[in-house]
Amino acid sequence: MAKVIKVFKESFPPLRLIGKRYIDIDRDPDGGFSQKWGEWFEQGYFQPLEQLGAAPASGDAYIGCMRCVGEFEYWIGMFFSESTPVPDGYMSVDIPASDVGICWIYGRQDTGELYGQEAHEMCMARIKEAGWSIADNPWFFELYNCPRFTTPDEEGNVILDYGAYLRG
Repeated sequence: MAKVIKVFKESFPPLRLIGKRYIDIDRDPDGGFSQKWGEWFEQGYFQPLEQLGAAPASGDAYIGCMRCVGEFEYWIGMFFSESTPVPDGYMSVDIPASDVGICWIYGRQDTGELYGQEAHEMCMARIKEAGWSIADNPWFFELYNCPRFTTPDEEGNVILDYGAYLRG
């Protein structure tokens, strides 16, 4: 069973999210985007982005970033400084500076327990318990940070950073 082991606030500068945008019709049969992630690794889509030099706010982490403004959108990519040029074949969206609430979700990656509505609601509850309010039309993000996410502990658990943009 996944659990939130840390909740904290950070201030993110203006960022440019560079990657590829997906919508509901792009979901896997199970309702997620894991097949799109597989495609990214199989096709080497992260390689051109890694050469750009990611924003300090996220280190070199891969990002799953989502919001719902009119329609649900899910981005796979990386965060960069706002002036970073966008490579051919990629899309971008600029995200203004904001405080973000971040939860470290501890659990097994292979069971799916780190993802989805239950994990999201668990994090939103913890952010609200900390006294912070979620922004209107917020961005939410999964930050796949090395080595927290990439190196399982002795029990096979990893840590997924899950964040939400907060009301100013």
